[in-house]
Amino acid sequence: MEDPLNTNTETNTALHDPPVPVRAKLAAAWTSFMFLYIYVDYFHLYMPGTIDDLRDGVVFEFDISQAFVTVALTSIAIPSVMIVLSVILPARANRVINLVVASLLIPYSAFNAVGESWTYFYGLSIGLEVLLLAFILRSVWTWPRTSSPSTPDLAAPRPPKIQMDR
Repeated sequence: MEDPLNTNTETNTALHDPPVPVRAKLAAAWTSFMFLYIYVDYFHLYMPGTIDDLRDGVVFEFDISQAFVTVALTSIAIPSVMIVLSVILPARANRVINLVVASLLIPYSAFNAVGESWTYFYGLSIGLEVLLLAFILRSVWTWPRTSSPSTPDLAAPRPPKIQMDR
């Protein structure tokens, strides 16, 4: 009979920790990136003068216009769509699109800190965004490869060539 009050940990087994598929890692990382992206913009509204600037029709140095709002929507749509693309695209296309988009978003994220005086807020938020983008880049760069019958394994030993004497 098992003793429920027994605290002997030697009999406990390790938790099963199966590997997480690359696609799931990418979707989770893009989702986390989007939460940060959205909340940084939301918390920016708490900064003194931001609401007054919005009422005056200005964001940062840009006039609020249809073109500005379209660019802002596009900047949110790209990482949003990356969540689903990371799950549905074939591996090769997935790898390429993630490498390109994450690489382009690193300087774009850093640009958001230009001219801002709240260095702790932007330093932390952009630092976290860049860490997530670096994780995405590392995940797709190290995506496990499998050999297929059509592509010979270069590390496999080659069978000796048989020569027949006539």
